[in-house]
Amino acid sequence: MKLVVDTHTHTLASGHSYSTLQENAIEAGQKGIEAFAMTDHGPSMQGASTLLHFWNLKVIPEFMYGVRIIKGAEANITDYSGTIDIPEECLLRLEFVNASFHDITIEPGTVEEHTNGMINALKNPYVDTISHPGNPVFQVDIDKVVKVAGEYGKLIEINNSSFKVRKGCDSNCMEFLEKCKKYGVRITCGSDAHICYDIGRFDKLKEMLTEVDMPEELVISTSLEKIEAYLKERKASRKAMKKE
Repeated sequence: MKLVVDTHTHTLASGHSYSTLQENAIEAGQKGIEAFAMTDHGPSMQGASTLLHFWNLKVIPEFMYGVRIIKGAEANITDYSGTIDIPEECLLRLEFVNASFHDITIEPGTVEEHTNGMINALKNPYVDTISHPGNPVFQVDIDKVVKVAGEYGKLIEINNSSFKVRKGCDSNCMEFLEKCKKYGVRITCGSDAHICYDIGRFDKLKEMLTEVDMPEELVISTSLEKIEAYLKERKASRKAMKKE
């Protein structure tokens, strides 16, 4: 399965990443990546940028070096009610929003607490996916999370860097894939690149997709057309929500 869309990348604005947006775009183009989401960390992460970073993403062109730049964020889940650290008026400006648990912004709790926080974040109309949901430090009831993602039309991210930096996540990621396949829930692929050389790196992730025999129609990272269709779907659902 060819993966050409990376929905989880970072720039210098995240504070602990080491490449510019331009460097990321050049690397992506050289690798045949058709689109990537610029998803820098939300402001509650130590060293991350302020909200002004997200307010001003409109200045970034839609394409750089032939690569579609999706303007987004990796918001931090700050409590077990699912609150995130980017306000609605700013989220409205973004094309794609990951929400994540990080143990430097929230202390790990119980499986029930993690599950509740993740589910409530997914219910936020401006959140598209949960980043690295297989992290065993924030163990969740995977079946419940995947069902809610399906119910709300959200995505489940499989995070390639987790296999290196979040020890023990393999079995959880595999279960997420199996449940997504079972319930017909779409997934997205994230490198979680903190340096340009990791943009579009999906080596371990591809192995898992093959092992699970994941239906390609459930993987939105296989073409620019698929991600653009999802983004249009996203806009339509928010317009409908405003009319209600």
